[in-house]
Amino acid sequence: CKSLKTLEGAPEKVGENFSCCWSNSLTSLEGAPKEVSRNFSCEFCNSLTSLEGAPKEVGGNFSCRWCNSLTSLKGAPEKVGGNFSCWECKSLKTLEGAPEKVGENFGCWECKSLTSLKGAPEKVSGYFNCRNCDSLISLEGAPKEVGGDFNCYGCVGKFTIEDVKKVSNVKGEIKY
Repeated sequence: CKSLKTLEGAPEKVGENFSCCWSNSLTSLEGAPKEVSRNFSCEFCNSLTSLEGAPKEVGGNFSCRWCNSLTSLKGAPEKVGGNFSCWECKSLKTLEGAPEKVGENFGCWECKSLTSLKGAPEKVSGYFNCRNCDSLISLEGAPKEVGGDFNCYGCVGKFTIEDVKKVSNVKGEIKY
């Protein structure tokens, strides 16, 4: 997939997994399937600047990890049944566009340009992890409900348990 430049011509619906990982020439997800029954992965696509064109619904996991030109999550799936992973996206500045609800875990750790959690899902059934985000100075926009742990360890904001409890109802452990 390293020389893949476009997803035009991809099937509209995929009954299993869809991957376009390591496609360094891919700048957009336009033409991607509209629906993926299991997992969708566009990891390590370093020229990808937008998630516009991503499937509207993913039954399993959605991963756009290590996409270093991605600045927002606009265009991300509206519904993700499993995990949503956007960690180590060095240029990601905002979580705007993330799904409102994630069926399992949400990970945005080590996103060096992320300054707030505005746009994060309202509800995450599993853990929410935003650890080691060097520019994160606010928990504003954090999920209102987290079914597992909430991890904000190593962020420049030096958050406390009380800071997390002000913005989120966390069923699991708070790691700060």
